[in-house]
Amino acid sequence: MKVVIQRAARARSSPGGAIRSGLVVLLGIAEGDDEAGIRRLAGKTARLRIFPDDAGRFDRSLLDTGGEALVVSQFTLIADTAKGNRPSFSDAARPETAELLYEAFCDELRKLGVEVATGVFGAHMQVELVNDGPVTIVLDA
Repeated sequence: MKVVIQRAARARSSPGGAIRSGLVVLLGIAEGDDEAGIRRLAGKTARLRIFPDDAGRFDRSLLDTGGEALVVSQFTLIADTAKGNRPSFSDAARPETAELLYEAFCDELRKLGVEVATGVFGAHMQVELVNDGPVTIVLDA
């Protein structure tokens, strides 16, 4: 599993939802990923201290700021580019498994108190964001 988190002033997915401010979360699910890993990474995402405090230091989390999350499934994060110039996606989870784990990730964020907007699983989307910072963090399972 791989998660790319971008701090955003605002963002939207078309088709899908939108957020006013918070995090854009690109979620790649690999073969063998499970709900325990989903819970761990959702908790890490919600608690990651990448928002500034009054002194400008990264000391506040999504939970601290009341920010929202736009979660977009992105199997291309699981690309293997070791051979040749065409990425292989053979390590990505099958769509039926990935969708269940994607929904579990979103549900876990909601359980933690995060407002969640989503893209549309499996759809071709246009994702727009105003990157705040810019701040981009990559989390691996």
